Amino acid sequence: MALLDRGIEGPVVMLNLLRFRDVADYSVTPELAPPEPISGRLAYDRYIEHALPFLEMSGGSLEFLGDGGSWFIGPSEERWDLAMMIRQSSVESFFGFADDPAYLTGLGHRTAAVEDSRLLPLVQRA
Repeated sequence: MALLDRGIEGPVVMLNLLRFRDVADYSVTPELAPPEPISGRLAYDRYIEHALPFLEMSGGSLEFLGDGGSWFIGPSEERWDLAMMIRQSSVESFFGFADDPAYLTGLGHRTAAVEDSRLLPLVQRA
């Protein structure tokens, strides 16, 4: 609700910061688990492969995907393994993408991969 309460009109860019598990945890979705254990990073790659077509069908795009690390300015004990920026035409399109039943079938890869994350909606200044 907090995102909707912001009243964002028009395009939005979602800044994702992700920290991965050393070994992906498929305990919630064992049907998606590969035969042998994989890293959280590899599980997240599977999530991206699954999610990208749904993102694009909803009018969204992957604008940036890059390796992270420790902060240059920030808490020294905090690290983010991956930074990602997703552009959507609107908040409504973002929620439409995130609620698509076919998209949701692969969400378990993300759950298995991610130890911690942050999602910050950004709006370009006029």
